[in-house]
Amino acid sequence: MAKIERFEDLIAWQKARELTRAIYEATQQGAFAKDFGLTGHVRRAAVSIMSNIAEGFDGGRGEFHQFLSTAKASCAEVRSQLYITLDVGYINQTSFDRLIKQAEEIARILGGLRAAVYKQRKEARR
Repeated sequence: MAKIERFEDLIAWQKARELTRAIYEATQQGAFAKDFGLTGHVRRAAVSIMSNIAEGFDGGRGEFHQFLSTAKASCAEVRSQLYITLDVGYINQTSFDRLIKQAEEIARILGGLRAAVYKQRKEARR
């Protein structure tokens, strides 16, 4: 397996970028676009996922692990906010399902990446 040298090469970051773009598109539609509080909040949470992956990548393994944990928590935050957007009618069920699926996939990838980083960190201490 080739060594990843840039955060842009991480599948987790690439998928987080796609989710962020989809969140921005959804928040520009109809009544959702006028709810500045929720729009800003869900956008910031989505941006936080990809930003934390990038920021942690340039640190040590311990730091990267912590940033991946924060990114994973931001995935949960996005998912929670998506339930609000569905409940108040800002997005339909189809859009909700697509966005939730993206966020869940990213969370799974981040969980696996966190485990791999933790293992590397543990082995480096030996």
